[in-house]
Amino acid sequence: MELWDAYDAQFHKVEGITLVRGEAVPEGLFHLVTDILVKHTDGSYLLMQRDRRKNFGGMWEATAGGSALKGESALECALRELQEETGIVSDHLDEVGRVIGRDTVYVEYLCVTDCTKDSIRLQEGETIAYRWVSQSELLAMTKNELITERMQQFIEELKK
Repeated sequence: MELWDAYDAQFHKVEGITLVRGEAVPEGLFHLVTDILVKHTDGSYLLMQRDRRKNFGGMWEATAGGSALKGESALECALRELQEETGIVSDHLDEVGRVIGRDTVYVEYLCVTDCTKDSIRLQEGETIAYRWVSQSELLAMTKNELITERMQQFIEELKK
């Protein structure tokens, strides 16, 4: 059972309330999710392909990320998810945005890395492939290739 802290719309933790993955999030409360966009120092971006057994299976994600566990800060979550989903260990992420979804508050980070490009690790049951793309290739990806509307908004913000 995965437990989450509850947050309000101002990204403040609501004490005394624990959310459970798979259960409805009460009206007016949110769970915390982090997204990490990975940019190599050569200017390319990392894409991860979702396992075909998952929702949106086979589509590409331009971010690593996931839900913060109970007691975990946004930054702690982002660092953990980055390592779990890509194998990249970083001691520095830049927060680049915060967005409120239907029952989720998103904290978005940028990781600039000089990792060896072929050292990316796939996560069993989560990802099946990866590739590095240029910024122009990333910005040209369509809704049929790149998962989720929120991620597409995140990529649109890169254009600014």
